[in-house]
Amino acid sequence: MRVIKIENIKKIKKAVHLIEDKIKIKVSFGKEKVNISGNELNEFLVERIIQAVDFGFYPEDALLLENENFVLEFIDIKEHTRRKNLKDVRARVIGTRGKAKKTLERLTGAVLVIKSNQIGVIVDSEHLDTTIQAIESLIHGSNHGNVFSYLERQNSSKNLFEKDLGLKEKI
Repeated sequence: MRVIKIENIKKIKKAVHLIEDKIKIKVSFGKEKVNISGNELNEFLVERIIQAVDFGFYPEDALLLENENFVLEFIDIKEHTRRKNLKDVRARVIGTRGKAKKTLERLTGAVLVIKSNQIGVIVDSEHLDTTIQAIESLIHGSNHGNVFSYLERQNSSKNLFEKDLGLKEKI
């Protein structure tokens, strides 16, 4: 049995039915905490899902963590910049009307949530390093175009060997 401290119990209560239906586990609530009981592996999995929902991810996005290839990472903006005005740094990651955030999500297949001075990322393990590198580059002040072209180059190099190389037998 695991006990997790949470901030937003209403959000978790709304998502718990979806989580319990998807993963066979029992979730009960206390004051500012959640009790999880069930299989040890499922407890760990549900703990990560509840952390994601509590951070601000939609329950459907948090359930991506059910797949063992997806990971949940948190990036603390303060650790990557010396700037005092963190609002401007967050604005760089979000972009005008969310355009930079949407482009990051599209190029990496990640789901991003920005909350106060932290960025939550749910992404498959194959794209984890490039996604984290791109976000950190934006925090450091890199040009958006350079970061997006870097992501496009990374994606094209990963897809390079998925094409047919013409090595099949000729009939």
